[in-house]
Amino acid sequence: MTSPGEEKAWEMITSLDHSVIGKNASVLFDEKQGCYILRSFCTDFYIHPGKRTVISSSPEGEIFISKYGYFFVHSCLWYLIHAKDIPLTGRLVKPVNLKGGEIFFRGSHALPLEGMARKYGHEREDFIKKGNELCAEFLGYGDASLRLFPLPRIPVTVILWLGDEEFSPGTDLLFDSSCEMHLPLDIIWSIAMTSLLVMM
Repeated sequence: MTSPGEEKAWEMITSLDHSVIGKNASVLFDEKQGCYILRSFCTDFYIHPGKRTVISSSPEGEIFISKYGYFFVHSCLWYLIHAKDIPLTGRLVKPVNLKGGEIFFRGSHALPLEGMARKYGHEREDFIKKGNELCAEFLGYGDASLRLFPLPRIPVTVILWLGDEEFSPGTDLLFDSSCEMHLPLDIIWSIAMTSLLVMM
């Protein structure tokens, strides 16, 4: 059963020109199948407005949908609606530093960064291995860092700080500052949650 928010998103997608969505969201539209093809974490997902379904042709993708669907499907739909054909700024920001983020990313919306720090804080190679599985780009921040692509125009950077005798391990999650030109905070939060969950 879909939520009212999802129902509204499907209705809006159906009313929009697929060529506009394709250009703005950097996705393909399969005329024959009547679906958008969205690449996420190196897996193709097929978004069917007519059937109101999101599916994947790979077993890994289907597991992904069933396991993280609450965050992932919601994010994909609103991304198709709101994405804009604009370049990345190259300026990385923490979610709390987005407009309204200091208030929004608290309490039940606080990101579970401590869990990732516990998992990888002494396991740099495992962090890199998981990044490779998700087709991440590796960067030069911290003790290890990677850029994930949960959505074509919304990269997510994750930085790992290893623990030692003096310091506890830590992780940071950052977005390109252009994210808030595409999406509202609740969808940015869902994308952040998806990115952390797939890394865990």
